[in-house]
Amino acid sequence: MQVMVRVRFAPSPTGIPHIGNTRTALFNFLFAKHNNGKFIIRIEDTDRARYVKEAEDAIIEILKWLDISWDEEIVYQSKRLSIYKEHAKILKEKGLVYEDEGALRFKMPKTGETSWDDAVGNKKITFKNETQEDFVIIKSDGYPTYNFANVVDDKLMNITHVIRGEEFISSTPKHVQLYKTFLWEQPIFAHLPVILGTDKSKLSKRHGAKSALDYKKEGYLKEALLNFMALLGWNPGGDREQMNIDEMIRLFDLKDINTANPIFDIKKFEWLNGFWIREVGDLEKRLKEFYKEDKDVLEILNSDKASVFIASAKSRMRTLADFKNLISQASKKKKTREEKDLAGRLLSFLNEELKDNWQDDKLLTVLKDFSKKEDVNFKTIYFLMTGKEQGVGILELNQIHGKEFFIKNLSQ
Repeated sequence: MQVMVRVRFAPSPTGIPHIGNTRTALFNFLFAKHNNGKFIIRIEDTDRARYVKEAEDAIIEILKWLDISWDEEIVYQSKRLSIYKEHAKILKEKGLVYEDEGALRFKMPKTGETSWDDAVGNKKITFKNETQEDFVIIKSDGYPTYNFANVVDDKLMNITHVIRGEEFISSTPKHVQLYKTFLWEQPIFAHLPVILGTDKSKLSKRHGAKSALDYKKEGYLKEALLNFMALLGWNPGGDREQMNIDEMIRLFDLKDINTANPIFDIKKFEWLNGFWIREVGDLEKRLKEFYKEDKDVLEILNSDKASVFIASAKSRMRTLADFKNLISQASKKKKTREEKDLAGRLLSFLNEELKDNWQDDKLLTVLKDFSKKEDVNFKTIYFLMTGKEQGVGILELNQIHGKEFFIKNLSQ
């Protein structure tokens, strides 16, 4: 009989989780769903000195925003103290635990080796037992340590695969020895490669090690973040890069996780976000949510010209935050004297050639003629006509604002 896959995401609420922690949740979720298994959340909140309520709230908010849904009631370790004490008592009766300054320590074997087959890279990892020290299982405050509680809970929750970051490899010999001591079958371990910054050092805030909620505030879409995180260490084969969550679930396999450390590439993330901005069908709704406290943008989004603004801006957007800059009429750069002279000549040329017929095709032809006549590029012409160096295209602005908008800018 095939055993049902059961995996868990077990964050410690001592700080707001960054993208690396959230990627671990995603990989567990994808693995569970691919195998018709269960994805479980366990909050490892036994380090009461470092516990942060806001961190716990953020963990849940991130998972809800990304639609990484869990299958059973959330488990809180702080509510299971009697279970850990009961299991510590079993070890004590076996003579494998001793007291040390009010804490209980587990005796690690000092001869031989501890090893396991890791599902990432399908490799055997071995530690010499002489390098392993005895470790605390119950602290003097009565709370269990991570190394003890996570093994007891994984067993009692019937976890079949422990998928976590490779920074936990050094702790795994302790976990393996606890499984052996309790005569429990150990789960399959899969240690994910750590995400690195562009300089190959461990990912930090300067590289982009922010919370998923920070990226949400910056105008990134959940589809793009899920897509980007999935590619940090996993290759589904071929050149496939753009995937929705259903495709990821269908393709996900532990054997396709790379052993090499992935690089966090913010440019790639921006590119993917631009792709998803153009792909989603409810961009107007998302823009209204993103700009819910910005009256000026909301006024445009609630106007009869909203669809024209969105259609013209979305091809140029990398994040939702770009929308305001693209549609804004505010000028950030003043014209030089030479540019003012050129603007005057352009205005005269447009009036002479177009008269009252500022239709798109005619306007475009005349601007091309002026560009050739004056040997000036379209970037400069755009600035002269809009007061901005980049934004919504001239033809779209013509539809939205009409010729008065251009005449005003060229006259200033």
